[in-house]
Amino acid sequence: MSDKKPTINDVAREAGVSKRTVSRVINGSANVGEKTQKLIQSVIERLDYSPDKQARGLASSRSYLLGLIYDNPDALYIDQVQRGVLEVCSKQGYELVVHPCQYSSDKLVEDCQGFIRRSKIDGVIVLPPVSESKQLAAALRENNQCYVRMASVDLDDHMNIVVSDERAAMAEMARYLVSMGHRDIAFITGPLSYYSSLERLAGFRSTLQQLGLALPESQVFEGQNSYQSGIDAAKRILSKTTRPTAIFANNDEMAAGVLKVAHNMGINVPEQLSVAGFDDNLLASRIIPSLTTIQRPVGAMAALAAQKIIRAIEKSDPVSSESDFLVKPHLIIRESTAPCTKS
Repeated sequence: MSDKKPTINDVAREAGVSKRTVSRVINGSANVGEKTQKLIQSVIERLDYSPDKQARGLASSRSYLLGLIYDNPDALYIDQVQRGVLEVCSKQGYELVVHPCQYSSDKLVEDCQGFIRRSKIDGVIVLPPVSESKQLAAALRENNQCYVRMASVDLDDHMNIVVSDERAAMAEMARYLVSMGHRDIAFITGPLSYYSSLERLAGFRSTLQQLGLALPESQVFEGQNSYQSGIDAAKRILSKTTRPTAIFANNDEMAAGVLKVAHNMGINVPEQLSVAGFDDNLLASRIIPSLTTIQRPVGAMAALAAQKIIRAIEKSDPVSSESDFLVKPHLIIRESTAPCTKS
């Protein structure tokens, strides 16, 4: 056997078909019979043939590039997203190009459109908070660009969005903390200009109300979803004369900041203070004490977004079930929370 890399001509010869027929199968054309498609696919697998991406793109007028647009300080979150997208797109012959941007910039839409044009992107996956921009979504639609938004709110047609049901997740967190005897709870939000921050706060607060409790404004502190903002908020909370028995932070980064401050102040977690976060990133299970948190299946969301964007690019039939756009996070209980001992 030769070490030479197999070509499309080799596949055509082994399958007994024309090179054009092989090309049609590679590019997902519907003009090839099912029996012939299966034959060609079996030959491709047996020969371990990998189509040249540049030639494939020229033949189909596509780049086979997916874009990922984000503005998020959490490197662990971005890593989870990329892994989820790559798990899908690499199998489908697509590559991933990432583009960090500034959500608060007046030139957000112009910046993202420039990235898509320069990189000749076939479609983009947009992460929160950038995915919350109505202006960007409108521009993508106006320019007939394939896109999928990952978000915490149902903001778009279901073919263009993957939603994390964060209100329901926060209801679960609120019920858990109350079941542990906590009544005096402080809440560190993310930026209140973000839908995700508002959704989590609303889900937590409304569930407390259903349980006959309140979350007063004096116990709500705005953070920036960063480790340092968690530290800053925790210092304000834990310096009060009357400290809460539990603190929820909008993400694991800020919750880690709370644990740092509690340690420095000699406050034992979870004996004197329960701490919980949101995301369940790699940090959550490795810090001491390990963090009770809401596990948002970021990798699964990203993989679903990649499947949806490729279907849109290739004009495949969309799936209309709830599971095609809605993902449900859930509570993970670890060492940072315990029953309230304060009488």
